[in-house]
Amino acid sequence: MRIDLHAHSNISDGTQRPAELVAAAAKARLDVVALTDHDTTDGWAEARAAAKDHGVGLIPGMEISCKTSLGISVHLLCYLHDPANPALLEEITKAKVARLSRAERMVERLAEDYPLNWDDVSAHVAPGATVGRPHIADALVAAGIVGDRNEAFASILTSHSRYFVSHYAPDPVHAVELVRAAGGVPVFAHPLASARGRVVAPGIFHDMIDAGLLGLEVEHRDNPPEGRAWLRRLAQETGLFMTGSSDYHGAGKPNLLGENLTTPGALDRILAQGTGSAPFLP
Repeated sequence: MRIDLHAHSNISDGTQRPAELVAAAAKARLDVVALTDHDTTDGWAEARAAAKDHGVGLIPGMEISCKTSLGISVHLLCYLHDPANPALLEEITKAKVARLSRAERMVERLAEDYPLNWDDVSAHVAPGATVGRPHIADALVAAGIVGDRNEAFASILTSHSRYFVSHYAPDPVHAVELVRAAGGVPVFAHPLASARGRVVAPGIFHDMIDAGLLGLEVEHRDNPPEGRAWLRRLAQETGLFMTGSSDYHGAGKPNLLGENLTTPGALDRILAQGTGSAPFLP
């Protein structure tokens, strides 16, 4: 089986509708794909309908943007959680509102130096989508200010830029607890992607494990080889399962569906432990 458990639609920062993403998964010969948009489950229904049409298995999921007390970004994938769980929904809604306010303030700062306004950014945001820096990057590309998203994040939108504005995000340990309480399966996304910025110390991994973390996304292009080796050892020592994923964003990133894959055994553990929502498996 070809299983890719990390992909984004334009309901967050991908460039394809959920149905188009599923069609792309079928074209890539995937047997199972997970929709894991940032801080939202609004694409689930469309993706599920498309999965039935294309005969592709769908694992409904989400990627939660978290932040440690030291300000280090942590991304937590969760699968098969209850999207209506009040505590988790409240936290995700709080984060989405903060993302929107943060994006508006960043655009205000950018407008002081570049021909960019909020309407330019809004043109790249699908209705109801979670607004983020990738949408600002797309507006910068459309205005001819940068060549692509990667250039935007490496320069104007870097966390060290004077245009950068931080935003609220839940603590990763608390997020793990919320996901488990919502019947979901939490997996630490690209945990050692040092090229993206600072990564957490081993103590945070163990705190998350104590809170109920169940898996590590090991095979991901942003985890360096030595980081993958360390993650494999940690998984073996703690009994966590390991996943491999593309982190596909359509045209928003060079990542290709199926470039890293998850084993059927890891998928079985997700299916066995996720009780908040149902997968679609043809």
